[in-house]
Amino acid sequence: MTLQKITLNVDGMSCGHCSGMVKKTLEEIDGVSNVSVSLDEKKAFFDADTSDLIDKAIKEVTEAGYKASNA
Repeated sequence: MTLQKITLNVDGMSCGHCSGMVKKTLEEIDGVSNVSVSLDEKKAFFDADTSDLIDKAIKEVTEAGYKASNA
């Protein structure tokens, strides 16, 4: 199985706590791994087992209170 490298744009992060919440939210999704979040770039990076996890990740991050979109 080939993991897909995914980058999301994440608006609304203003501090380390925010980026930590986004990271935790993404890490809780089955099939998502190697999560990192850049507060400076306003982006989240992760590996996904399947491409349908992109939509799930956007939904979960949005529900956590941030505006996420596929980069």
